[in-house]
Amino acid sequence: MYYKVAPSVLAADFTDLGNQLRAVSEAGAEWIHLDVMDGAFVPSISFGMPVIKSIRRVTDGVFDVHMMVEEPGRYVEDIKNAGADAITVHAEACRHLDRVVNQIREAGCRVGVALNPATPISVLDTILDQLDMVLIMTVNPGFGGQKFIPYTLNKVKALRALCEDRGLKMDIQVDGGINAANLREVLEAGANIFVAGSAVFGTDPAARTREFTEIFKEYEK
Repeated sequence: MYYKVAPSVLAADFTDLGNQLRAVSEAGAEWIHLDVMDGAFVPSISFGMPVIKSIRRVTDGVFDVHMMVEEPGRYVEDIKNAGADAITVHAEACRHLDRVVNQIREAGCRVGVALNPATPISVLDTILDQLDMVLIMTVNPGFGGQKFIPYTLNKVKALRALCEDRGLKMDIQVDGGINAANLREVLEAGANIFVAGSAVFGTDPAARTREFTEIFKEYEK
């Protein structure tokens, strides 16, 4: 099992974004998490294709785009062309989830599906083997700086057990309230990709990134 920290750009200082992305990449962050919000599926509006395209040249890390938008299939091709390597959509936001999953696959990106805290993992039962990653939201989506919701840990455990039963080598990503203090607990539950916003970009992004990667070394085999 491999483990990755995915610093969330939403928490970065946008007046110094290029330098901050270089700092976390050089410190060991191989993934960069990009939250695209539309003000409809979630209350906030963040950024879209122009920002993603402009920072693509700063790092060759995996651009992990989290689409918190209604009917995200409308934007898959544009997000891919802006520089996305992986696209995650919310099951709750897709009228035809299978169609969107296939759109992402056909665009040549890694396919992820996100579930809000109150959404059961059973909604993915028939489509799980078509995914590269499931994102378990550990806070309600739309705002940074929220506290980790404890019961979501049980969803991570149940999903990892289900994947093992089916022989699926699934990436399980968690997003919301993740920091060095609770990282081991979530990691031991079965997650392996960790989105971190303020926990990385709050102070000294390079040092905070290394804090995550040092903990990963305790578990890598």
